[in-house]
Amino acid sequence: MAENTEPGSLTRVRRFKDWVHDYVSFSPWICSFIDTKHFQRLRYVKQLGVSYFVFPGAAHNRFEHCLGVGHLARLMAMHLKSSQPQLGITDQHVRCVELAGLCHDLGHGPWSHLWDGVFIPTALPDKRWKHEDASEMMFDDLVETYRPEITPDEVIVVKALIAGDRTRCSLGTEKPFLFEIVANARNGLDVDKFDYIARDCHAVGDRGNLSISRLISSARVIDNKICYDIKDANQIYELYYTRFSLHKRVYNHKTIKAIEYMVMDALLAAEPHLKLANLVDKPDRYVFLTDNLLNKIQESTEKELEPARAIIERIHTRDLYRLVDYKVFLYADLEMVSRDVTPARIVEVAKSGSLEGVDEELVLQLTEEYVAVNVSVLHYGKGPRNPLDDVTFYSKQQPDVGRKADRSDISLLMPSVFAEVWLRVYTKDCQFFGLIQAAYRQILKMLPPSEGEAASVEQQPADEVAPKEPDNPEVMVKLWTPSTPLDSPSPPPPTSSRKPSVGLLAEHRTNRRGRTFGRNPSFSDNAFTTVPPNFRDVSPSRKPRSKRARESEEGGSVPAKKSRIDGV
Repeated sequence: MAENTEPGSLTRVRRFKDWVHDYVSFSPWICSFIDTKHFQRLRYVKQLGVSYFVFPGAAHNRFEHCLGVGHLARLMAMHLKSSQPQLGITDQHVRCVELAGLCHDLGHGPWSHLWDGVFIPTALPDKRWKHEDASEMMFDDLVETYRPEITPDEVIVVKALIAGDRTRCSLGTEKPFLFEIVANARNGLDVDKFDYIARDCHAVGDRGNLSISRLISSARVIDNKICYDIKDANQIYELYYTRFSLHKRVYNHKTIKAIEYMVMDALLAAEPHLKLANLVDKPDRYVFLTDNLLNKIQESTEKELEPARAIIERIHTRDLYRLVDYKVFLYADLEMVSRDVTPARIVEVAKSGSLEGVDEELVLQLTEEYVAVNVSVLHYGKGPRNPLDDVTFYSKQQPDVGRKADRSDISLLMPSVFAEVWLRVYTKDCQFFGLIQAAYRQILKMLPPSEGEAASVEQQPADEVAPKEPDNPEVMVKLWTPSTPLDSPSPPPPTSSRKPSVGLLAEHRTNRRGRTFGRNPSFSDNAFTTVPPNFRDVSPSRKPRSKRARESEEGGSVPAKKSRIDGV
């Protein structure tokens, strides 16, 4: 970080060396917000949460990301101000946009989205809270504590810009395009995304093809919306695709998700003693909530925190929760998968008596606490919709006319769908690996056919296609699903020492085309993860590494080690 004094002026500009944007400069006014405990706290909050346990380079923090967003916000505002003076953008507007970019993540909790989207909703299920609320709370407390030179009206504008809500102040009516710079609710194209995609790609070792300077110079306001040159449409599509790719390869990496569950379990185990969740409304305490929480728990000596310490110890010794199975579903199946594939259902099926080849002792020991089910929606930024449908473009021939682009104006190789559901099932104890997988796969066989599966139904010869049945509920076969009560009418179950079979019902149910559920292509078993029902997984890093070590663990005699020097 360097300082500069311009000749003949008392203005001191500070320059920060950034590994994405090179040197970024900030005025003394902006630095008065940086030099506060509220902003400096972001040095200790990882941008990608626990991802650095898998990607060692992903150890960057919200601090440098916020510096980058503030820098890009100023560049975007200054570009629009200089290229389109008729917009009437003032220096005050630029300052507010820059400050909004700088402070947009003030409220992120420890490990970023792990705290915001997983821990708080679990610890406080009745509380409607998101990190944007905490950002406003922390910004208000920063202003009240340090009294920087900012007017009440500017505070309102900055908070509205952070939220991307133009209805919260008069500037939203006068210059609504300014609300698309930091948090663009219309199409997601904002400098926050520009920075984190470039920064995260760099951190995990991806080169990436994103040219931020190109996109900023391409931006132009038409009809109070920020539009882009049609020549840059492929660059924008690449941005959306890279977002999806990062979510699939990095943010939702199987091991990262396993560690997230472990950190959450550690926090939940410590919550009755530490009461961390109740600090989200207390800025004087929230300012000390950082990723250092794990270290505090680990170095504690209170007996109440022993369960939490044990989980953290497992993280450090790589004794992680294990991925049992995974599958990709259509976006249309999201509600069904979320409702019917749960830890409770998996345990219910495991104890139903429908599984063959399982260890009866393990069946008795299995409870919901040993199962974790992760359902993630991966998309290009606008759910199932093509995000380019919400981007407005202009051309060199008509620079003041904005219009939507057709696929044929961009590329015919774009996907036909833009969202999918990724389901992962984990076991928290390796001995239940095979049992949990068998129960989960039995649930797959009992799921009704996907609504989106009609187009991909197995092709049959024309003379073998079953005639269409009338849409009369009375002639339709009653389908068993995991949400159907176990006492619903069904064939008598086989004799078993456990509960009556629920899984075997699926073997006798057919859909309206005469196919069994198990033959539904979408819900078939994953051949790459298949293990026997009694399989017990062991973490590779926890296995004895030598015959001598194995004999020692088993209590066998270990011969004395021979010297490499003969006669000694």
